[in-house]
Amino acid sequence: MSGEPRIRVSALITHADSVLLCQHRKLDRRYWLLPGGGVEVGESLHVALARELAEETGLVGVTLEGPIAIVESISPAGTLPRKHVLHVVFHGIAGAGGLVEVTSDDGSIHGHRLVARREIASMDLRPPIQRFLERWRPGDPFVHLGELWSR
Repeated sequence: MSGEPRIRVSALITHADSVLLCQHRKLDRRYWLLPGGGVEVGESLHVALARELAEETGLVGVTLEGPIAIVESISPAGTLPRKHVLHVVFHGIAGAGGLVEVTSDDGSIHGHRLVARREIASMDLRPPIQRFLERWRPGDPFVHLGELWSR
């Protein structure tokens, strides 16, 4: 495996019965992620997530709770380059009216969407944590979702 495992922080931000997702594009493939990104050397998880939320969504002052879940994405043997990403998921609470204007200065983001939980199962989500997003509610215990890889 090349390099070290990478840490990615993300926020599960909900509004009514919907979840905020960001669309990414790689080559000709489009997929969805929770807003967030990589942790830089010297950054705490909270500081990294606050920075990434501002870059990817324009949201500042999001209250973060948790972490609420951890999931690992480890590419299958024979995949080049090999990847190992540890996703640390927090619950994010945007202030009143915070989701009215979600914008991005991040070139890797190709749109945002509040997605109804009932629609999540059919989406190409990375990592594939659809069931967790459909079911999670504030107050649920922390969960380790295991090793999941999208093909």
